Amino acid sequence: MTEETTPGTTTIAPEVLVAIARLEALKVPGVHGLAPVPGGVNRLFRKGANEGVQIEIADGVVDADLYVVLESGVNLRRVSREIQEAVARAISEMVGMTVGHINIHIEDVHYPNE
Repeated sequence: MTEETTPGTTTIAPEVLVAIARLEALKVPGVHGLAPVPGGVNRLFRKGANEGVQIEIADGVVDADLYVVLESGVNLRRVSREIQEAVARAISEMVGMTVGHINIHIEDVHYPNE
């Protein structure tokens, strides 16, 4: 009879979750960039506020707020859903954590100079 033991523990810095969420959001077609988190937001756990991503972890569940700038001419609702799906999938698959809410805040629409 063999005992199963783990060789140690793995910890994941909140900044890693911010980076994953940020990079996945930027990959979605129609996303121009991310906007800084508005100053009046009061959260228990703020990481990534300057990068357009706010992560909150409670009881092993990751909630994220992403503040985005989308391209003009795209379907805002469709792009927002794609961001939610991409970020949730990446956090779940890459980190193995449970994903709660992925909230998308459209802060601006980018219109290219004509």
